[in-house]
Amino acid sequence: MKSRQWIRWIWPIVPILAALLVTSLLLLLFGASPVTSFDAMLQGAFGDTSKTLSVLAFWVPLLLSATGLLVTFTAGLWNIGIEGQIIMGAIAASWVALKLDAPSAILIPLEILAAMAAGALWAALSAVLKTRGKVHEIFSGLALNNLAIILTNYLISGPWQPPEGGSFRGTEPFQDAALLPLLGESRFSPLSLVIALVAFGMVVVTLRGTLWGLKLKALGKNLRSAFLLGVSSEREMILAMMFCGALAGLGGAVRVLSWFDSLRQSISGGIGFLALLVVMLANYRMFWIPPISFFFSMVLNGAITLQLRTQLHSSLGGILTEMMVLFVVLFGDATKLGIFRKKNDHE
Repeated sequence: MKSRQWIRWIWPIVPILAALLVTSLLLLLFGASPVTSFDAMLQGAFGDTSKTLSVLAFWVPLLLSATGLLVTFTAGLWNIGIEGQIIMGAIAASWVALKLDAPSAILIPLEILAAMAAGALWAALSAVLKTRGKVHEIFSGLALNNLAIILTNYLISGPWQPPEGGSFRGTEPFQDAALLPLLGESRFSPLSLVIALVAFGMVVVTLRGTLWGLKLKALGKNLRSAFLLGVSSEREMILAMMFCGALAGLGGAVRVLSWFDSLRQSISGGIGFLALLVVMLANYRMFWIPPISFFFSMVLNGAITLQLRTQLHSSLGGILTEMMVLFVVLFGDATKLGIFRKKNDHE
């Protein structure tokens, strides 16, 4: 029995190992050395302090987004609109940074609160469309993602354009007081990491030890049964989406206030969609979210050096991560495969 429990715990590693094996075979097929290629990726991620800090800087908003998705996935919701929620959080934080003049002690908390509120409200739109308009959250989320992108482009080229004139590159740089405190010359803010870890801890406690967490699990397992037990599906769905949106918006604030110093095009960097892959790969196991999201950050940051050192395209990192998710779908949950099923299902 103990061996089955260990297999269940390490099951999320299996798709990673399978993806590494297939990627190695592809590299050999194209005449490249897998050892040299993976070594180049490791050097790109951890070759020096600045590269390691870049991995951490990318990891924080990814961890925040994946943590928020734990809540919506638990409630049985596919929050595809998380990309737009990240963007709206970045826009709200940018508004505070551009329009208010105050010390960091006041400005940064206001930026964070504004970003969380914007992300939560943007997610609430998708939730209301689902509960009241019967529009699936996937379709509403995709539409709201595009609207957030359009709004970003409008602000950059219009009302928030730099003094020298309209530009699709970004707004003017924020004042120093508006930016998160960074470690040295890097893009990494230790404060953002503390916030992300606290948020992850809060979600773990919420899902494992509170009545609301139990209600969300009931919704995710069986909507009809949850209704018969007195769980308000409409209220809990909206709250779950808003909770996730708040964390996604916070990720957008971290992105715009540390990785960048102004609002830019594609400010989310695809982190929302990547967070969806993280949660799928973790198979909703909470404690696998931080290491898997860190692995994704390492691969994507290291892929840049891979292209420089081996002449292989940096998209290899994306191929590796997407292949992992493919293997998750192929393998499925170990419990569904019957690996851990008892001899007597009624025991």
